[in-house]
Amino acid sequence: MGPERIICLTEEPTEMLYLLGEEKRIVGISVYTERPTRAKQEKTKVSAFISGNLKKITALEPDLVIGFSDIQSQLAKDLIERGLNVIIFNQRSITEILANMQILGNLVGQAEKAKNLILEWQNAIEFWKQENESKTYKPKVFFQEWDEPIITGIQWVSEAITLAGGEDCFSHLKDRKLAKDRIITAEDVKDANPDVYVGSWCGKAMDWDWVRNKPEWLSTNFIKSNKIFELDPSIILQPGPALFLEGIPKLKEIFSSL
Repeated sequence: MGPERIICLTEEPTEMLYLLGEEKRIVGISVYTERPTRAKQEKTKVSAFISGNLKKITALEPDLVIGFSDIQSQLAKDLIERGLNVIIFNQRSITEILANMQILGNLVGQAEKAKNLILEWQNAIEFWKQENESKTYKPKVFFQEWDEPIITGIQWVSEAITLAGGEDCFSHLKDRKLAKDRIITAEDVKDANPDVYVGSWCGKAMDWDWVRNKPEWLSTNFIKSNKIFELDPSIILQPGPALFLEGIPKLKEIFSSL
């Protein structure tokens, strides 16, 4: 059985439920949902990332609301106070992402199907690790997920860079769960002197001119060689299937072209 009327406050549970063939249970989604593309046409949009339309959410009479991150804590509190069942996942690592996918599969009676999907991605991870063993060159990568202040990648992004054959310049910060603890300075980037810049600014397009003209960065390897790339946040900054299906493969494509 499980919940019959689910609201997904972020994209990754929506994508996973569609992959499990359980999209009929979804009654509301985030406005930022990109995957699968048909979800935007089929489902009611009820939330941004931090905020949600409480009136619209309660009117849909969900029996479960699924969210992600401590950033949604106030929204979760507001919904709980209205008598709704709320689960907030707080996954940060690839291991936690896979574990949470299994929990979601269990919730909707698709434990075996979820297990098989996860096994596919675990096999891909092992393959990528083996590929990296033979690589002599691993580019130093600066991943930026916000501009002002400058914030570097969350743990699963750092792990994805490693799996794709790169070296995260700021991997020492990857275990910091809160974005405010991953704030760095332009000077920090200059000192790290990355070979590659990958931007994926959460919720907005990357400003290429801002990156190229940052005074502190003009002497860095990535500026001098013009190794500047942008990734769609929907494939790298959401902790779900897209990371394995598109995010890491795209990083591999970038690094192998250097």
